Amino acid sequence: MHPATRSTCCLLSLAALAACSDDSTLQPTAPIKGPPTGVSLAMAPDPTAHTASSGGATTVDDATSGAFSHVSPNIAAGSAEFNLHVDGDEEFEDAFTVNDPTSTHNGLGPVYDNVSCEGCHAGDGRGRPPAPNEIAESFLIRISYPGRDATTGAPNPVPGYGGQLQERAIPGVEPDASVSIAYTEVAGTFADGTPYSLRVPSYSFYGSYEALSKKMLFSPRVAPMNFGLGLLEAIPEATILAKEDPKDADGDGISGAANRVWDAAANRTAIGRFGWKAGVPNVVQQTAGAYNGDMGVTSPMFPAESCEGDRPECARHAPEVTSDVVLAVARYMQTLGVPARRDLDDAQATQGEAIFYQVGCAACHTATVTTGTLAGVPSVSNQVIHPYTDLLLHDMGPDLADNRPDFQANGREWRTPPLWGIGLVQTVNGHSDFLHDGRARGLLEAVLWHGGEAKKSRDAVLNLPASARAALIRFLESL
Repeated sequence: MHPATRSTCCLLSLAALAACSDDSTLQPTAPIKGPPTGVSLAMAPDPTAHTASSGGATTVDDATSGAFSHVSPNIAAGSAEFNLHVDGDEEFEDAFTVNDPTSTHNGLGPVYDNVSCEGCHAGDGRGRPPAPNEIAESFLIRISYPGRDATTGAPNPVPGYGGQLQERAIPGVEPDASVSIAYTEVAGTFADGTPYSLRVPSYSFYGSYEALSKKMLFSPRVAPMNFGLGLLEAIPEATILAKEDPKDADGDGISGAANRVWDAAANRTAIGRFGWKAGVPNVVQQTAGAYNGDMGVTSPMFPAESCEGDRPECARHAPEVTSDVVLAVARYMQTLGVPARRDLDDAQATQGEAIFYQVGCAACHTATVTTGTLAGVPSVSNQVIHPYTDLLLHDMGPDLADNRPDFQANGREWRTPPLWGIGLVQTVNGHSDFLHDGRARGLLEAVLWHGGEAKKSRDAVLNLPASARAALIRFLESL
């Protein structure tokens, strides 16, 4: 039922548009004359990144719909690492249920967003926002109250809801709420006169089991891709921190900073690497958190249901999945191979690679890094990889802001997402929706949404002729 017709609806909405912002992408733009200041037009491409081996020895030569789901080829069949990958793969695909005497995966809910890991990460790929009148499959809403936990620094949970809004529930239980997304088109113009349009999302919540507080903060998120996670976890902390420049000491307009988050297993603060705001320190914790938040499945790491404290059906009980299962699923994702870069001899893609550096994209999307070691995952250790990320938080401006802090990330900051495999999302997942909430309908729209620290680079792209824009996108599609 449409939210406007529900007598019990509770509506909250967010417009991502910041109409009066001085760095808004969303107002119609006048042609830009000359190159923007602060962008080095002489920055040379990284020659070591011009290679098919995006994931070093973990690289997979497959550009089909299965490109994201291969075990790393440097793992020997029958080895302990291989066997744990296989076990985790089975757990990743298995659906949870409730009160099914024939199932070994009881424990779903009582509220949840999906029934399996595969349900959100189809083909180990990227999620998308729901279409009109569709319940989300690979899209979720993070929620919190203002402020941070005094011990962990985590966002404050919403009483009775936790840190995530669930749209599904087991029989006899009401879901948390439903979400409706509406889009407004805002037009702009490239410097050469070519028009473009960006869609601005707004979100409405309705049908909540109890009234939602107006002080609730929320952040829409699509499911990210799963491959290469072990490589990212194996990057030495010192390598990540060496790129930090929170006060922009070098004056280049880029002031990235690592997020400092809570490591639940070590019971201490650690560097965040995973999630759209780098709010999670490692893949094991990411996995346990997904079981808990996405499926309502508890574990020794996260033994409480997200809705604990307000609903009797959410009372504390024995963990529904073991630490061994969580570890196996984490190992599965840590040992997924990275798809090879393609079209290395394509002249247009090579031109686009030069433009990528020329307009300053590589200042955050770091092309090359060398991993250290990761305990239990030898396949990802000591690899020269090309993820195109610095894993740091950057201010992306008001138009992409969710206005919801996450540990030390403020409401305008996002982690630089890796770009490897981005050109295969259409092939694997059947869509081209990009950015944290899937608002961008293609890679060029994603570029045009960049603001804040990336404003100068975005403006440089606005100033490019059509042939150069096409080359830039051709390069990204080759990754």
